[in-house]
Amino acid sequence: HSGEKHYQCSQCGKSFRAKFDLITHQRTHSGERPYLCAQCGKSFGAKSDLITHQQSHSGEKPFQCSQC
Repeated sequence: HSGEKHYQCSQCGKSFRAKFDLITHQRTHSGERPYLCAQCGKSFGAKSDLITHQQSHSGEKPFQCSQC
């Protein structure tokens, strides 16, 4: 809970608190995009980006504007 960032990217020096975040970040350097959209074939480096993208196919809008 100290907020210390123990995991450092060997390519750019950026540091992360969680090893998983470092692994996801390293994909920006390697170009690896293991998460594939089954509907259109677009690929993503982070699972969360794939999930957000999939909502564009389903029309799902999980967040609603409090102003509208």
